[in-house]
Amino acid sequence: MLAFVVVSHGEFANGVVNSSYMIFGQQEKVQTVTFNLDEDPEDLTEKLDAAIATFDVDDQVLFLVDLWGGSPFNAASRIVAEHTDRMGLITGLNLPMLIEAYTVRDKPIDEVIAHLEETGKIGIKHLELLQDGGEDDVL
Repeated sequence: MLAFVVVSHGEFANGVVNSSYMIFGQQEKVQTVTFNLDEDPEDLTEKLDAAIATFDVDDQVLFLVDLWGGSPFNAASRIVAEHTDRMGLITGLNLPMLIEAYTVRDKPIDEVIAHLEETGKIGIKHLELLQDGGEDDVL
């Protein structure tokens, strides 16, 4: 089973994981790591290492990160670079992406990453309301 480390600036990771549990139910092998204002990159790396240590040594691990190029991305990408055989990283974390990740966690990590990249994009939509043309037609 694919394990997840959800990483963000501030408390976003905790919030999005808690929201996903409300919708999809509690999940195994999901850790959150937050990078707070009073921390430095070394603190973040220690927290990431501690999160990974909760998984089995042969688990595939996918980092779901909030933002490309930020400190959480940089720290996680260094870890992934040392374990390319079993770890991956995707940014642009959103709730539809995380929920979808739970449904495909039995697949190989490279397939999951490609799928989640598309799911994240599909999760962005806008509401388009029809303009009232002055008629009493029901929408």
